[in-house]
Amino acid sequence: MIEIHGLTKVFGSFKAIDRLDLRVEPGEIFGFLGPNGAGKTTTVKILSGIMRPTSGRVSVAGFDLDSAPLEAKRRLAYIPDEPFVYPKLTGWEFLRFMGDLYGVDPDAQRREIPKLLEQFDLAAQSGELLESYSHGMKQKLLIASVLLRKPKVVLFDEPTVGLDPRSIRRFKTLLAEIAAAGAAVFMCTHILDMAEKLCTSIGVLNAGQLIARGTVHEVKLLSKAPSSATLEEAFLALTEDAAGGLRPAV
Repeated sequence: MIEIHGLTKVFGSFKAIDRLDLRVEPGEIFGFLGPNGAGKTTTVKILSGIMRPTSGRVSVAGFDLDSAPLEAKRRLAYIPDEPFVYPKLTGWEFLRFMGDLYGVDPDAQRREIPKLLEQFDLAAQSGELLESYSHGMKQKLLIASVLLRKPKVVLFDEPTVGLDPRSIRRFKTLLAEIAAAGAAVFMCTHILDMAEKLCTSIGVLNAGQLIARGTVHEVKLLSKAPSSATLEEAFLALTEDAAGGLRPAV
């Protein structure tokens, strides 16, 4: 669902991403990990079409993001850490707008939107303007819009920022449901415990380079951390070691 070849992004003299190669399959929940400034958000912005790469190629669901950007974008959803919504729409209107924008059948919208609003505890506020919504409410509304659209690729950048514990628990279940339906989930997160429990595979980015790629178990082995180590301990071992010389990605 996601193919990245030789992706490079340079800002002036700073190389944010350095020849990144990566593939994410349908049904995969991929955790993209790395310290602050590693290049994770830049990668996601390029994948979403918000930012253009300096060089390299990206395709989404078989469509090249450079030569067929609209076809690629129709098949993906991007949920940033700072959710953007139209402040003068109500919650209900926003979901209808997103459904119309992406060609969701009107009858399906009428069936699904009330269910989604109930599922995310937003039904009581569905008639209120979004300018009155909290950060967490906006985040939940965006996630609801993803479920309404059923895209082939879902990009999350720190998806649980602003969510309460109950919503985080529900979000974990939703990730599994999205992947089970055949979509590829690409998730940037600093919550390594969640990544360890949810992700079918992970990649570790450091200084713009992919230094590890595989299942949680494979990445732990690559880190040479003890067999009982947590993903956090393996991550720290990998990124600290990378400061003195990068390991090849698996």
